[in-house]
Amino acid sequence: MDRESIEETISAIIDCMRTSNHCFSKSLQEEDVLMVKECIRLTRECADVCALALNALETDSAFAKPIGALCAQVCDTCAVECGRHQMDHCQQCAEACLRCAEACRNLAAA
Repeated sequence: MDRESIEETISAIIDCMRTSNHCFSKSLQEEDVLMVKECIRLTRECADVCALALNALETDSAFAKPIGALCAQVCDTCAVECGRHQMDHCQQCAEACLRCAEACRNLAAA
């Protein structure tokens, strides 16, 4: 994978990590937290896996591809859950997760 593609993947991962953290924080402030409890759990997990993927890419880890595949899987799952909720922060998170999942799948396939 060329450096430009890696930088694009890093950008998608950072955006997803930030958006997931924002969604996590905003979801905790919802009136009915139980309604979004799975969203809260998944956004936290998604941000953590994105951080792992980011570190793997930035350090040229030998595990970058399998970590990228894992990140894509977690992002896809988070996108589905966040997509079920109509709040702006959830919809934005779902979109960022889908972009990140695609970038990470491309990384894993390279």
